[in-house]
Amino acid sequence: MKLSELKPGDWVLLNDEGVEREGTVIEVSKEDNKVLVHNGIQEFWYEIENISPVPLSEEQLLKLGFERMPYEGGAKYGKGPFRVVVPAPDDFSKVEAWYREDKRYFDHPIMVHHLQNIYLDMTKVQLQAN
Repeated sequence: MKLSELKPGDWVLLNDEGVEREGTVIEVSKEDNKVLVHNGIQEFWYEIENISPVPLSEEQLLKLGFERMPYEGGAKYGKGPFRVVVPAPDDFSKVEAWYREDKRYFDHPIMVHHLQNIYLDMTKVQLQAN
């Protein structure tokens, strides 16, 4: 994972002294090569080596407030006018995202923080859990 990929509000996985937990990025310090993350208990500065991406899945999309929609030939999820389409509900090997007339295609799996950054870029609104 690259420090430059992270923005405040992004979800990540932490190695917190051997315990894996999800956290939310609060701040990124490029000078110190550390990330301030709320780990569910407190805010703490983590080295980038102790941070991993959260794989995008239906479970993560539902946590982010997306609703599954009827769709032939794959799975479609929506949050307002923003849509995510994948080949099947459990297959996130390719992802299509669109917001109004802006469509983007990814021929590889993306992580939750990537989707959050794509959503922010397209909608100008931060994507967080409801």
